[in-house]
Amino acid sequence: MEFLEIPIVRDILILVFALAISAVAFRLVRTYLLEWLYRLFRKTPTKWDDFVIEAGVFKTFAMVIPGIIMFRATPFLQVIADPVNQLLKVLVIFVLAVTLDRLMKAGLKIYGTFRISDRMPIKGFVQILQIAMWVFAGTAIFSLLLGQSPWALLGGLGALSAVLILVFQDTILSFFAGIQLTLNDQVRVGDWIEAPKFGADGDVVEVALHYVKVRNWDRSITTIPTHKLAQDSFVNWRGMFEGGGRRIKRSILIDQTSVRFLDQELFEHLSDIELLQDYLSSKMKEIAEYNRVHNIQASVVNGRHLTNLGTFRAYLVAYLRAHPAINQNLIMIVRQLAPTPNGLPMEIYAFTKDVGWVNHEGVAADVFDHVLAIVSEFDLRVFQAPGGHDLARLVRERSL
Repeated sequence: MEFLEIPIVRDILILVFALAISAVAFRLVRTYLLEWLYRLFRKTPTKWDDFVIEAGVFKTFAMVIPGIIMFRATPFLQVIADPVNQLLKVLVIFVLAVTLDRLMKAGLKIYGTFRISDRMPIKGFVQILQIAMWVFAGTAIFSLLLGQSPWALLGGLGALSAVLILVFQDTILSFFAGIQLTLNDQVRVGDWIEAPKFGADGDVVEVALHYVKVRNWDRSITTIPTHKLAQDSFVNWRGMFEGGGRRIKRSILIDQTSVRFLDQELFEHLSDIELLQDYLSSKMKEIAEYNRVHNIQASVVNGRHLTNLGTFRAYLVAYLRAHPAINQNLIMIVRQLAPTPNGLPMEIYAFTKDVGWVNHEGVAADVFDHVLAIVSEFDLRVFQAPGGHDLARLVRERSL
């Protein structure tokens, strides 16, 4: 047993024995203590402890027990006491850094359970803290390995600030861009944004330090650099959802040759439409009074007269006001646009109550189904460029 008196052999045996005890202790903690804590936490009504478990905080922190055992064994070492102490300190710093990193991730998930997380995402700020924490941890580890003060290393890093700024340029830009987007409330998780420059048109699913992730309507994912999104213009449709209305802005083209004054026959026909009765009654009284005051005889040229196009526009206004799916609290206009070679555009500008895409499109389609079907009742025609069928019919008619 004389070899046990050799210091290096004795130190190795003590170290192996301490490692064996540490491994057994770590196994017992992981198998029994942590499992008991997991079962206890899963019975609680809160989700916070579940997030901490999922992040693996306790699994990493369980390394503290073996670390304590190893530190208790170092006073018995002689030759390798200093390097073992340094190595243990490095491991302690690393374990604490990993534990804090995982704790920050768990805290981010806990924050995500609050409503304010949609309005003020903090993932970018947490990532900055993680980067700073790992920088300090790395500095402390290198200072221990090199045997120098960590402040001396940090002072040396100051001389390399220009290089660091160049290396972390995107990170710095993204950090300040994230602050701008958050403080100005420009982007939240769940917002529908449209950024044509980046090919993004869909819901924001993640706002991180370096990127904003958008799930497009075709289910593809677009990743936009945070600082690029802050620099360029984009459309956020959140106001539409909060405003309680989704816009219909669509027009039909009226054949301008079908526009005419109302004659008695068309007037009587339109008088049977319930939505137009109040309009026609008040308008006829107004026109008759105007012509009487100005001593204008009833004629097509002189005085004021109703037209089928104006009456059609009044009908569309009354129809929209009576439509149950149109939001009456928001602006609603039926207007004529500038005439074009393809006809006179009659535009409907209104908002549906339902802001959901599918339901909105259904309401808009129903409105224009009705508009196209009823336009002939006003003796108006919708303009449509002639197709092959129209030309073939014209040829047949001329041949007869």
